[in-house]
Amino acid sequence: MSCLNADLHIHTCLSPCGDEDMSPRNIIRTAKERNMQVIAITDHNSTRNVKVCVELGIRNGIYVIPGCEVNTCEEVHCLCYFPDLQAMGEFQLYLDNRMTDVKNDPDKFGYQVAVDENDVIVYEEKRSLFIGIRDGVDNLADEVHKLGGVFVPAHIDRPVNSLFSQLGFIPPGLKYDALEVSKHYFLDDFKKMHPELAGEYFIQNSDAHYTDDIAKAYNRFEMEDANWGCFRLLFNK
Repeated sequence: MSCLNADLHIHTCLSPCGDEDMSPRNIIRTAKERNMQVIAITDHNSTRNVKVCVELGIRNGIYVIPGCEVNTCEEVHCLCYFPDLQAMGEFQLYLDNRMTDVKNDPDKFGYQVAVDENDVIVYEEKRSLFIGIRDGVDNLADEVHKLGGVFVPAHIDRPVNSLFSQLGFIPPGLKYDALEVSKHYFLDDFKKMHPELAGEYFIQNSDAHYTDDIAKAYNRFEMEDANWGCFRLLFNK
């Protein structure tokens, strides 16, 4: 059994708040320099910059989990992880059918672009990825699980865009696999503040929007190997 370093919340230049330097090439290089064996690419409401990250990760010995950070109609951010690119592609269709047709304002939120391994722009998303999709957190969780994925409400400690900030509680019956706490809290301190969450499985990640932030918070997972099967087993506790 190996102990692997994993940062499961990283944004690329496709996210409206992602820095231009957050290209797949720069992300993989930085993750390798910081001894990450597992990362997840989780752009806001889009997966269109994931495939190239997966391919670069394979070449550099880093397991890249296809992912997405979805903003629901309640304005709750949720991390969604998928077993492979096929499942991720089906999830992109789900997103496309529920995107709000509001044009992005590049002057305010920056350009939303996907780039190839040489940092050449191959796609620009004209719709705002900042605005919530037309679906709720319960349906989103069901869709992720239908595709064999892992569903994690994001940064539940934050005063905005979290389950607690938007709803005031974790909805009874919500089918989640873990809860994420942001890098701004010591996890043990957060657990003491929320004794009602005793026994829950937590993860903590960088939520990196700049290369300097990659691996500022990460997980240490005991895994036999860096693959989906071993990753999925972590959430069966």
